[in-house]
Amino acid sequence: MEPKKKTVHGIIAWITCLLMLASIYGIFIYSPMEKVMREVQKIFYVHVGVAWNAALAFLVVLVASIMYLRTKDLKWDRLGLASGEIGVLFTTLVLVTGPIWGKSAWNTWWTWEPRLTSTLVLWFIYLAYFLVRGAVAETHRKATLSAVFGIIGFCNIPIVYFSIHLWRLSHPVVFGPSGGGLHPMMLHALIMTVFAFTFLYLYLMQKALYIENSRQELESIKSALRERLD
Repeated sequence: MEPKKKTVHGIIAWITCLLMLASIYGIFIYSPMEKVMREVQKIFYVHVGVAWNAALAFLVVLVASIMYLRTKDLKWDRLGLASGEIGVLFTTLVLVTGPIWGKSAWNTWWTWEPRLTSTLVLWFIYLAYFLVRGAVAETHRKATLSAVFGIIGFCNIPIVYFSIHLWRLSHPVVFGPSGGGLHPMMLHALIMTVFAFTFLYLYLMQKALYIENSRQELESIKSALRERLD
């Protein structure tokens, strides 16, 4: 890794650590205890933080997919792949933290309401994105099919978001006209947590891109060696 990139990566790592510590303080000490759910409500901050950044990750996949289809430059394919990996990780955390909250609120781990179902569908779509990448060998064909899946997958994001506004759901609405709002101190803790996970996304993104670029360089060296040996 180049010295300048190493410095930037180190700065992002330190900011991520500091924000994570601040968010832990905000969640468990600064923010008040919710009257009904008590301690279980604390997972709400992590749930929203990873959900927000899962959407951000898939937005990057969308942009990278469009740019690849326009330019056929593989750097956009690598960007989409790196962001998609993090998006699947964060969506998995959404699907794990949600039922923990739901068990306390609804007395069930899962209910097939539109918000939960559409999130699960989103997770499956991006798992298919990686299955496509593993099933196709030719580089540009793989990148093209992956880009199409990346664009189709993002179409599900508005459905996930607007589901609680379009249908009468048991899932709580925190923001928006029908939302109950948050105590100001809870809102501060939530904003801090969202920022912390955003910087975690940036940190993981740099790591993933470094790995993908290194893998690409290795493949180029292998190809050059094969040509010389032939």
